[in-house]
Amino acid sequence: MKSVSQEKRFNTIITIISIVIPVVVALLFTVKIPNVEPLSFLPPIYATINGLTAVFLLVAVWAIKQGREKLHQNIMTLNIALSLLFLIMYIAYHMTSDSTLYGGDGYLKYVYYFILVTHIILSIAIVPLVLRTYAKAYLKDFEEHRALAKYTFPIWLYVAVTGVVVYLMISPYYTH
Repeated sequence: MKSVSQEKRFNTIITIISIVIPVVVALLFTVKIPNVEPLSFLPPIYATINGLTAVFLLVAVWAIKQGREKLHQNIMTLNIALSLLFLIMYIAYHMTSDSTLYGGDGYLKYVYYFILVTHIILSIAIVPLVLRTYAKAYLKDFEEHRALAKYTFPIWLYVAVTGVVVYLMISPYYTH
């Protein structure tokens, strides 16, 4: 097991990242890059990345249940990289494009906003969970890693799947 000081250092970094990401994303939502074509091709790409993340999360669980620790580790590292790529594309899109409002009505509107709000809230909550779970594995504290993963996995899977659902529900209303 790694030292307590190394874990404290990781926890400090994770806390900072977990605060900085949502604050920066919120701030960047107010910034529009002038005289730039909207990056309207990005939403289906980052929705696909969410879908791939969901699939890879399931494969990673399968891998660990099969005792394939290295495959599990590689897939989880890939999922973190995909999530980072998603975040970069999501920010780039919103810095070049106006937000799209959901145009549906009736009960589907309430379903859409419920999914959207829970997706947003849990996408903020998942950042420290993923990083802490990953750090526990890195520090070889597999008992704590497994305990955290029981919460991290379903929340991350929900965020990945609902990201695709949100895209599919709003895509008919994109103006470009």
